[in-house]
Amino acid sequence: MLEYIVFSIINSLLYGMLLFMLSSGLTLIFSMMGVLNFAHASFFMLGAYFAYQISVFVGFWPALIVAPLIVGVLGAGVERYGLRTVHKYGHVAELLFTVGLAYLIEESVNLIWGRSAMDYRIPEILDFPLLTLFTTDLAAYRVFMLVVSVGMFVVLFMVLTRTRIGLIIQAALTHPEGVSALGHNVPGVFMLVFGGGSALAGLAGVLGGNYLITEPAMAAQLGPIVFVVVVVGGMGSLTGAFVASLLLGALQTFAVGIEISLSDLLALFGVTLDSSGLLRDIWRIQVSHTGPILPYFFLVLMLMFRPKGLMGKRES
Repeated sequence: MLEYIVFSIINSLLYGMLLFMLSSGLTLIFSMMGVLNFAHASFFMLGAYFAYQISVFVGFWPALIVAPLIVGVLGAGVERYGLRTVHKYGHVAELLFTVGLAYLIEESVNLIWGRSAMDYRIPEILDFPLLTLFTTDLAAYRVFMLVVSVGMFVVLFMVLTRTRIGLIIQAALTHPEGVSALGHNVPGVFMLVFGGGSALAGLAGVLGGNYLITEPAMAAQLGPIVFVVVVVGGMGSLTGAFVASLLLGALQTFAVGIEISLSDLLALFGVTLDSSGLLRDIWRIQVSHTGPILPYFFLVLMLMFRPKGLMGKRES
């Protein structure tokens, strides 16, 4: 039992921080530009594929630097020559543009790399058990992922709160006209933020592509949960996205190992259910079976009782 708790905590931290790396860029883009980018998970996928292709020629470590930069440049180009053009037509046009972009990226990946999963492996230097807890090995690469993701959060927080560019970004969020009057290029700041958010998604793809599976469906698998993180944390709140990522990561991770059904829970209180009734299959559903839908159930509850999210601010 103790081993299950310890490793569930470790795995929930890893999964939660991966979700944060992916959702932090989307949070920045939405808070800065008001654009709910449905192609954000596709940039995550591009980061994984670019890292795989670069690692084939020059190894993992150059790919860790180069792949996010390439994705960031592509993201900046999308904002400059795509979103900026459709922005004047409103949020519906932006939504349709990003949805179409997601399909375009997915089909481009299918054309270039095919539909099969890529052999994107963990670098040999990190492919060893760092330590053994109880009877299970803790892989060094998992610890590396955790260190990089925590470091990214610290750097991102410091940049936004302690540097000049961070202050300009925050000011442009609430008073773009004033920032423009002071001589700053607000459209350029928007392009920088969109490119930076895309690069963060690309970094998550580099680290998560060999931890998960690098395949064309990876964007569709993680895309919905990222939007759950952003909404639960509070639209535009970086700290809220961090808390929500850890919370939802723990929710899913712990649920996987709980083999208890609703009938078992009611039996603890002396309630016996008819196993042959119309709802017999519902009583038999175990918590582990509901793991994939728990974040969305939590999202529904959040929208019902706290629509602004955990740390979202009410509009004045």
